[in-house]
Amino acid sequence: MSLRSAANLLGDRLFALPVAIVYLTDKCNSRCISCDYWRYGRTHMAMELVLRLAEELPRSGARYVLLSGGEPLLHPRWEEIAAQFKRAGLRVAMVTSGIMLPRFAEPVATLIDELYISLDGATPETYRAIRGVDGLGLIEQGARALAGRTPFAFRTTVQRGNYRELPAMIRLSRAWGAAHHSFLAVDVSTHAAFARREAFDASMALAAEDLVEFDRVLDEIEREFAAEFGAGYIAESPEKLRRLRRYFAALLGQTAFPRVRCNAPRFSTVIETDGTLKPCYFLPAWGHLDGAPLSAALNAPAVQSMRRQQRLGLRQECARCVCFAYRSLGAMLGRT
Repeated sequence: MSLRSAANLLGDRLFALPVAIVYLTDKCNSRCISCDYWRYGRTHMAMELVLRLAEELPRSGARYVLLSGGEPLLHPRWEEIAAQFKRAGLRVAMVTSGIMLPRFAEPVATLIDELYISLDGATPETYRAIRGVDGLGLIEQGARALAGRTPFAFRTTVQRGNYRELPAMIRLSRAWGAAHHSFLAVDVSTHAAFARREAFDASMALAAEDLVEFDRVLDEIEREFAAEFGAGYIAESPEKLRRLRRYFAALLGQTAFPRVRCNAPRFSTVIETDGTLKPCYFLPAWGHLDGAPLSAALNAPAVQSMRRQQRLGLRQECARCVCFAYRSLGAMLGRT
């Protein structure tokens, strides 16, 4: 990254913003049981804000922008937006459900440098039960259209409805030409993520009677996919995958939550459709762009206070987080 980025690790002030996660829209055409964007999403990011970000992000030290949402491919001008960020010198990634990829395979291959596709079932029935739409066949079509053209990876949210199908999902993603496949546990702890406004279904987490079967599934994955672990195709090591089991056991009060090592608020921020700023997907909003420059908004007193709370382990959400990111000093300097 840079010396400016490395200086972020010295305290709670952000000297550079290497990674920006930009919500192009809060609308979604899936109906996931773990997410409420499809219930409440109404807005697309205005082009005025997009153009402002394309100008300010490079000045703020950004090198990488992740287009997210909602479903970013629903933004009627997403191609123009991706092209704008590329002209600004940014590496452009996107996270998507994948069900619109057959329609947009050509522009995605041209405009998107890295693509992350959600894959939450190995059968149409499981996929429909979790995602609320018949999308598995569309994901396959899109993946096969992109294979060899732009790097794409699958991300699976492990939950009670799909954990038995994890080996089958790895076989599918490998057959469809993915660069790698990663996993995280379903979040049942926070309303800050996924536009949740009401009580959500905690039964998405594994129950006590599932843990023995989950052990068997993890053993099967470790045996069958030893080569994929070795090559980095499966992003997590076998040990990290078993953290998922510990997380679900902790939700049941059987053990402590796995230790979370994360400094995401020191190298990234989430920018929502209206300019609201969040430190990550799972912590609450910490500011708004309003009329202030991005660099100033990222260092407002309330923002620095939340960074301090996160750094000192004072945020309860972080202790139970399912999605954490860490950058070492060497990584911030671009040495690793």
